[in-house]
Amino acid sequence: MTVTDNLISKPGCLYVVATPIGNLDDITARALSILKSVSLIAAEDTRHSAQLLRHFGITTPAAPCHEHNEREQGGRFLARLQAGEDVALISDAGTPLISDPGYHLVRQAREAGIKIVPVPGACALIAALSAAGLPSDRFVFEGFLPAKMAGRKARLEQVREEPRTLIFYEAPHRILECLQDMQAVFGDDRPALLARELTKTFETLQGMPLCELVQWVAADPNQQRGECVVLVAGWQAPEGEDAISADALRVLDLLLAEMPLKRAAALAAEITGVRKNLLYQAALERQKGV
Repeated sequence: MTVTDNLISKPGCLYVVATPIGNLDDITARALSILKSVSLIAAEDTRHSAQLLRHFGITTPAAPCHEHNEREQGGRFLARLQAGEDVALISDAGTPLISDPGYHLVRQAREAGIKIVPVPGACALIAALSAAGLPSDRFVFEGFLPAKMAGRKARLEQVREEPRTLIFYEAPHRILECLQDMQAVFGDDRPALLARELTKTFETLQGMPLCELVQWVAADPNQQRGECVVLVAGWQAPEGEDAISADALRVLDLLLAEMPLKRAAALAAEITGVRKNLLYQAALERQKGV
């Protein structure tokens, strides 16, 4: 086998390339170099990506790789990679796989022994977190919440006592009702921030307690447009006399499922030793969030 034959048989590389979330100047020099040099670009929406590629004079051919076809079409990209060609994966905006397609292709490529190279760049959740003024040492990314109220509130209840900063993506036509549900579940005073249209002309970052943020968004229809990231401060356990242990709350939840609120709070107080009025208030908050 010649040196040339050996090079041809070597598998290609899959580059996971972040692209701008709004401002085209945010693309990196490395990303541009890779997009120009690969044999094929796997794009979430080739029509959308064509604008980016045309802007930077990139003529590399692109093929669709979106949530409806990546399971079935992954083989075509793998075949190109295994034949020694390099492929770049991009989404419509930001970092692929972060609430965007690409997971199945990356997994298939990794299972096939293909080299995966991340090419970092813009990411809406990280951009929002960096400017939110909320704790950033530990955080939870929840992505998009369920579209319907019942499912959305159920998901929010699951993270109601999560101590880490919570980060969500939300569609503009649901942002107000999403914030209203957060207020109902997390309470009026929980600090939150809406980051909207990041890096774009009408970029907005507004932080305030949830009750005020709901009123602010409701009063201004312009805040119900564009791409939205919502950050919510993590839950802080009450201290001193107002503290209710997780065990006491579990007892309360079990009793609330079987009897009226007032009776459940009284019985939970007898069992746990926590003051009845504290458990009564906790029960009210829990029922309000249902």
